[in-house]
Formats: sequence, structure tokens, C-alpha cells
Amino acid sequence: MKPATLCIHAGSHPDPSTGAIMTPIYQTSTYVQEAPGVNKGYEYARSQNPTRFALEEAFALLEKGKYGLAFSSGVAATDAVIKLLAPGDEVICGNDMYGGTYRLFTKVFEKFGIKFHYVNMQDIANIESHINANTRLIWLETPTNPLMNITDIRAVSALAKPRKILVTVDNTFASPYLQNPLDLGADIVMHSATKYLSGHSDVIQGALMMNDKELRDQLYFIQKSCGAVPGPMDCFLVLRGIKTLHVRMERHCENGKAIAQWLRNHPKVGKVYWPGFEDHPNHAIAKVQMKDFGGMISFELKDDSMDAARKVLSSTKLFALAESLGGVESLINHPASMTHASIPREERIKNGLSDTLIRLSVGIEDVDDLIEDLEQAIGRE
Repeated sequence: MKPATLCIHAGSHPDPSTGAIMTPIYQTSTYVQEAPGVNKGYEYARSQNPTRFALEEAFALLEKGKYGLAFSSGVAATDAVIKLLAPGDEVICGNDMYGGTYRLFTKVFEKFGIKFHYVNMQDIANIESHINANTRLIWLETPTNPLMNITDIRAVSALAKPRKILVTVDNTFASPYLQNPLDLGADIVMHSATKYLSGHSDVIQGALMMNDKELRDQLYFIQKSCGAVPGPMDCFLVLRGIKTLHVRMERHCENGKAIAQWLRNHPKVGKVYWPGFEDHPNHAIAKVQMKDFGGMISFELKDDSMDAARKVLSSTKLFALAESLGGVESLINHPASMTHASIPREERIKNGLSDTLIRLSVGIEDVDDLIEDLEQAIGRE
């Protein structure tokens, strides 16, 4: 089945009792049993819900995997993966990553005896040099948030597999429509389904996809035992959002390319971070492992003062100043004070995330209107 068709039909089965074409919202906390221990496969909604199961099937199919699990947020999905580990285990992860992931690793899991190494993952040698007998997991984002760095998923997986190290890829920025890490050798794919999968900025949710049954069972045990599950209404909303993933992503990519090129040619704009540029450090890898380059862009002004950045951030009219990304509407974000504020400034600066970096989530509006909005905010004088 081609990706566009899959987006519409994944996880969708007519309701057997009514023939309803849309998956019903099973708004229930428990299920009546015929006798003690005799049921229809459903006992309690934290463990099983038909709406959630339909979504989890869709998650698996979209990522070309066998199994999918839905969580109450992307951070909850990340939390479940780290709970596969034990005190003394070590994780190698990127030095350019979502601030919420960094906060979870440093403020929550480090105190339980798990050690994290933050490295530049654009060079695989940096990963290999940190592998030791305690390494259990390599966690990577590609493209990264917010500097749009690219990591070679296939090369990392080839490095990890002989050593029995799990590879998890945060695929949120690309979405399953543009990139499928399981096909490239990854063990687990994580999404903040809040973003492109849902696509309408109206739900918080996370997802994990994998091929290994034992790994799925371990993660399902964590899901039901720790209880970070989404409600059926949220599952319904993400199922609905997925049906337009293909057309939305195509427009995000089209608009993103136009705006990235426009920014690069603007006299007041300095560096533009977007993996679609041929001179992007790992453009060749992005071109191989991604179908297109997405709608996420970061940039800096030539005037690197906070006053100049603040003026742009406060002057857009269509680009709403807000956290998150991946919705149909365009957003503008200041990572240093918003999405990445939990990362110490010295760490941010060392890894290339300046105080004045601006991040765009390019929506699916008319691109001429979006460019006009950026033009009036940045100015030409």
C-alpha cells in the first residue's frame, strides 16, 4: 500500500456492530466480564481500549513496523524507553536535542544511576568512542531540534547491532511520511504525536513503534504498569489527524523549502538551518534517508542582539509565538527561552544553540502570505 493510501486507511476498520466507517470513541473505564476471567479481550481501560488499539495499529503501519504503543505525551513515551534500563546502564545521545528530553534525562533519570553521554552525532566516530561495556541505548534525533542536524541512522544501527545496544530514534521532526528509521535498522521509533501525526495542535500524545515482540511486550508492561496512556478521545483525534498526514507533509515541505530559500537570500538574515540545502553538513545523508526535508527551519539574524531577535519574535502576525510544532498553522519560537530553556546556557552555547536563534514551524497556509509576514517582521532597512 502506498504511503498516501496508508495514511487514510491505517488502523481503520468498520465498526462491527454498526458499520461506522470511523473508529468509535470507546469512552469507558472498564468492561463487563461474562465470568471471572472470561472477557472479550478487554478488562480495564488503562490496559486495553479499542480506540487506542486502532491507533496503535496505525502507528505501527505508518512506521513500517509490527507494533505500536500510544502514550499520554512524547515525554511519557521517552520515559518508557528509559525505564527499560537499570542503574549503572549508560546512554549515548545527541548534544543537540529537545529540551524536554534533556530535562528528563538529567533531572529525573540521572539520580537513578543511569549515565548519559551527550555527543555530536553528525560524526559516527564520536558515538563509537563513547561505547563501553555499560552502553545499553543510543538515543538520537534526526533532524535535531532546533539546529536541524542530521545523523546517519543506518550507520548508527550498524554500529550498535553487533554490540546488542538498542537504537531509538526520535522521528518527530520528519514524521513517518518522510522517514522510517525501522527500515534503516533502528529498534524503536519515538514520536511526539502532538506534532505532525496529530497535526492540528489540539492533543498531547506520544508514540513508540518497533518490530521486536519481546521489546514490545516489555514496553507494553511499562505502559500499563506506569499508566501514562492517552484517553480515547485523544486517540480518536490523532487517528483523524493521520488521515491527512500525507497532504499536510507535502505542503509543509513545499512551504518550508520556499521559506528556507527566501530567508537565505534576505540581507538581514545570517545563518539558516535547514537540511535541504546542498551545503548542509549532512545533506547527502538526509537526501538518502528522508523523502523530503520538512517544514522545520531555524535561523539567526546578522544583527545577533537580543533586541533584534525579540523584535522579529514579537512582530509576526501569521506566525504565532508559541511552543510546539507540526500543526497546520505556522509558529515562531525562541528556543533559548522556550523549548530549550531547561538546558543550561553554557551547554546550549557550546553546542551551537545561540541566545538569538529563532525556530519556525512552517504551516500549510499560502506561502506568499507567510513570506509577507516574515518580511514585515524582519524588515529591509
